[in-house]
Amino acid sequence: MAIRVLLVDDQPLLRTGFRMILEAEQDLAVVGEAGDGLQALDQVRALQPDVVLMDIRMPRMDGVEATRQITGPGKDGPAKVLVLTTFDLDEYVVEALRAGASGFLLKDAPANELVQAIRVVAAGEAMLAPSITRRLLDKYADHLPSGEEQVPNTLHTLTDREVEVLKLVARGLSNAEIAADLFVSETTVKTHVGHVLTKLGLRDRVQAAVYAYESGLVRPGAQ
Repeated sequence: MAIRVLLVDDQPLLRTGFRMILEAEQDLAVVGEAGDGLQALDQVRALQPDVVLMDIRMPRMDGVEATRQITGPGKDGPAKVLVLTTFDLDEYVVEALRAGASGFLLKDAPANELVQAIRVVAAGEAMLAPSITRRLLDKYADHLPSGEEQVPNTLHTLTDREVEVLKLVARGLSNAEIAADLFVSETTVKTHVGHVLTKLGLRDRVQAAVYAYESGLVRPGAQ
């Protein structure tokens, strides 16, 4: 079945461009459009998309709040949010990731990257490349914990190996890279990642990476 996509952007011309790109792919179907966050919420309820391409800065309700209401805590609907931003460093992107977005993509990314990002997010992965999360968080180093804060109690629910895996996820390693680093199989890594997400009540790898930085488990810029 085709991946159902909802386009959310306050610029009609951009929505038209995205639609032309996506509808050229046999496995993608644009099921609707919205010009602001409030319209997006209505469309998500009515159309049940698999992936929402979400602009950040929009009238009435911005993309952060819309993302929070679509995929935030307590939400178990199928829709996943891929944030679109004009700038490489957008002050709202980290908030969108915290709100439940599965990743972000620049609006001027090549068409093939946009298409692949939608497929990856729809499949349940966090984003195009986990390293993007680390690069973004490193840029916000001044706003994140220094590592000297008290470790959250929830972190103590993890085994030592799960903590290792969480650190590597936060540092941008893929499952294959983590498997090579720890000398285990990719299946084992996937199992550990699943346990980490379940124990910490997180939606995906992006939120796991944000958690690792915010808890001080990983420091921005650390190797």
